[in-house]
Amino acid sequence: MSTLDIYELGTVPYKKALEYQENLLARRIAEEIPDSLILLEHPPTITTGRKGNTGNLLVRKEYLEKHGISFIHASRGGDITFHGPGQIVGYPILNLKNHEMDIRKHLRNIEEVIIRTLGDFGIEGRRIDGVTGVWVKRSKIASIGIAIRKWVTYHGFALNVSTNLDYFELILSCGITDVRITSIGSWLGNEENVRMDDVTQSVIKNFMGVFSFEDFILRDEKEIN
Repeated sequence: MSTLDIYELGTVPYKKALEYQENLLARRIAEEIPDSLILLEHPPTITTGRKGNTGNLLVRKEYLEKHGISFIHASRGGDITFHGPGQIVGYPILNLKNHEMDIRKHLRNIEEVIIRTLGDFGIEGRRIDGVTGVWVKRSKIASIGIAIRKWVTYHGFALNVSTNLDYFELILSCGITDVRITSIGSWLGNEENVRMDDVTQSVIKNFMGVFSFEDFILRDEKEIN
């Protein structure tokens, strides 16, 4: 039976979450644990990927410090993005040798998880050719940036649920000019009634479906170390 370990961690600072990923990544490479999925939220944080352009940060770092927003150079792919409350961030720790050893296919699978999740809430998500992520019409609702070590994945996706979209005005999101950002709550027009837990359970269901897991085990934060 193909079983997935799931860690629902609540709100975790970005650097601490990276420590958790690195720990699980090393253990997965050593085949000490099965495939895992970390689900959490971050405090307000802007990250830029390995080849990201810091010119896509539209304010000075002093502004970020004044407003309690972290800025971090991340080891993932992709350009600049925002993480914060009301956003489901998922970090899959998957050994692609047990799935498909195809990085592009892995990205498309993550997009499919999000598209199916949006469908559960009556939203039609879609891809745009040549750009990783998920869109609703012309507005971006989810960003994806991954890294892989010895065919084991880490980093992942960020799905806007009830995120304060004003934060995205501080960046040129994903390095795309004139990109519009939306969230599930904003798109539906009922932000107060969209429950994070409902969306999280949909993500889990669809992640298991897309990646062909038959069961999952909820793990505690203490079990990461």
